[in-house]
Parts: sequence; C-alpha cells; structure tokens
Amino acid sequence: MTEKSIHLTINGVQRVAKCEDRTTLLDFIRHDLGLTGTHAGCEHGVCGACTVEVNGQVVRSCLMFACQADGVEIKTVEGISKGGELTDLQLAFRRHHALQCGFCTPGFLMAADDLLRKNNSPSELEVREGLSGNLCRCTGYVGIVEAVLEVAEQRRSKVGDAHA
Repeated sequence: MTEKSIHLTINGVQRVAKCEDRTTLLDFIRHDLGLTGTHAGCEHGVCGACTVEVNGQVVRSCLMFACQADGVEIKTVEGISKGGELTDLQLAFRRHHALQCGFCTPGFLMAADDLLRKNNSPSELEVREGLSGNLCRCTGYVGIVEAVLEVAEQRRSKVGDAHA
C-alpha cells in the first residue's frame, strides 16, 4: 500500500488529504473527510446510496478510488443546500414522504438534483428512468417521483414568472 496526497474541492471547500491507493472515494469521503451523508450500500455500484457528483457528473463513489479524485470537484449531499437551509427538493421529499428509513435518500437527492439540472421539465417516465439507478426498500418510489415532479413544476413556474 502506498499513500498519496491529493488536492480536491468538496462542497466548495478546497482540501488536501492523504489516501491509500486502495481506498474508495466512498470510504475517503465518509471516514477521512467526515462527510457521512454519503452512504455505503451494496459497494458494487448497484444501489445508488453512495451517489456523489464529480466534476458535474453523478458517480458511484464506491466504484472510484479516492486517489482518482486528485484535482476534481466533488459535491456530496451535504453540498446540495446553501447555508444549511433545506432546498426545495429536500422539502418536497419531506412533504411527499419520499423517505422512510432515509438510507437511500442522499443518493436519490443527488440523482434527482442532477436530473433536474439537466431536464427542467421531466415527464413522470423520465423521472422514473432518471432515478432507476437508485434503489429504495421502503417507499415504493411514488413519493420520490411526486417530489421530483413537484419541484420541476415549481422551478418552471418561477422561471415563467421571471419572464412575465
């Protein structure tokens, strides 16, 4: 095992840290950086609980080595909100009971945030497809889909109001 020093920006904060060559980005984020919102689920890239954003693209942090993050910008679920206030998406998840045990919620929030950034007017099918890489054992997905569709509608209305 070798240790390497890496420079990265995580949730807007520049960090320098050491990582072993075999440490996953997931373990690095949780254990070395102390950001425990990113969850370890299947550790095979299937469940989506460990979803983070790396240079603007969602990735499964369990499938990436921390040393590969040298020079990148990472956003975790802790970086979604600004100033500690819940975002419209987080509030919609709460309103629609889109979480129960909460284990999968950070991954769903990251995937939904990415989806809404790329498509501000998704259909129900597009939401379901956009979130299909994330698994939940509790909710049945209805509340999650409803929350994302509500936020998309709210954001479209705000844009429409701004242009009026």
